[in-house]
Amino acid sequence: MIQLILYSKTGCHLCEGLQEKLEQIQEPALRLEIRDITTQDAWFQAYQYEVPVLYEVLADTTERHLPRPSPRLSVQQLQKFLAKSCTTE
Repeated sequence: MIQLILYSKTGCHLCEGLQEKLEQIQEPALRLEIRDITTQDAWFQAYQYEVPVLYEVLADTTERHLPRPSPRLSVQQLQKFLAKSCTTE
């Protein structure tokens, strides 16, 4: 299973679009945690101009920043992107 963290904010259409697509992926199995950057100042300062931002949670619980997927990717293309971008531990 791939564990992902999505840093986003309410009203961001890019964030909402990516979240919708991620929720449709069935293989590989995903566990998705959504972090609203407006709830913590550190997140807001780090990502206010960058959202959506994806991280993979590794087996040792460290977080690895993933490249930003294009908002134009289909669900199938996003699935392939994750298969290539995420580690398989």
